[in-house]
Formats: sequence, structure tokens, C-alpha cells
Amino acid sequence: MYETHIHLLITHLPIIGAALGALVLIHGIWKKSDTTLIAAYNLLIISAIGAGIAYATGEGAEETVEHLQGISKNVIEEHAESAIISLALLIATGGIAVVGLFVIWKSSFLIRPVALIVLFIALVGFGFIVRTGYLGGQIRHTEIETNSASPVKDKDGKDND
Repeated sequence: MYETHIHLLITHLPIIGAALGALVLIHGIWKKSDTTLIAAYNLLIISAIGAGIAYATGEGAEETVEHLQGISKNVIEEHAESAIISLALLIATGGIAVVGLFVIWKSSFLIRPVALIVLFIALVGFGFIVRTGYLGGQIRHTEIETNSASPVKDKDGKDND
């Protein structure tokens, strides 16, 4: 497997991981369950690692597609710019999740505040990583382009497919 394959395989991990991690974290905060918080933190850490791998393989994926017909360099650049912001947010989420693991082990009065901080950053990171994934999908998935042409209609307003 080369970088493009790895990039395409791993890009879903940060998206799903951030969403699932945030949901598990919400449940852990609500139930006041340290075990659930630990599970959420681990999911968010894995998500951050996945984001790092996706970002590291992005350049190789770009080199594979940038010369293909119909590929927009502007969409690739917008995807790459969004990816760096997403990466920073998910690394911050993963880093503070590591702090959260330590807090659970050492300090009971900081558990909830740290969990709320991680949750906030995870939700913001999720929003950005979803946008990054959407932009990445536009590179090769023309069916999700926002400016795609609508079906041709005849004079009666019916589709001519």
C-alpha cells in the first residue's frame, strides 16, 4: 500500500473517532463514570493519532490526483488548509485527553472541568474534521460538489435523463 491508500483508509478514523469519543464523553460526564471517561479519552487519543496519519499521508495522496483530469487544485488546497486546522484541534483534544487520564488517576476535583474542556474542543474539532472530510470528498466525488449542474429539464419541467 502506498500513501494514497493509507490516506483514503485512515481519513474516516478521525471523523468517526471524534464523534464517538464526544458522545462517550458526554455519557461519562452525565453518568459521572470515570471508566466511561477513560474510554472516551482513549477514543479521542486514537482519533488524534488517526488525524496525524491522515495529514502525514495527504501530500502523497495529492501527488497522486493533482494531475488527473477534472481535479481542482483549489479544492485540494482548501482541503489541505482545513486539514491543518482539524489536525491542530484533534491533537489538542488528544493532548488534553491525556491530561484527563492523568487527572482521573490523581485528582478527583478536576475530573469534571477537564472533561468539559475536552468535550468542547472535541466538538469544535469534530466540526472542522467533518468539513475537511467533505472537502476531501469533493476532490474525487463529483456527486457531492456544491456547484454540480442540475438535470436538464424539457419545456414541461421534466428531467431529460
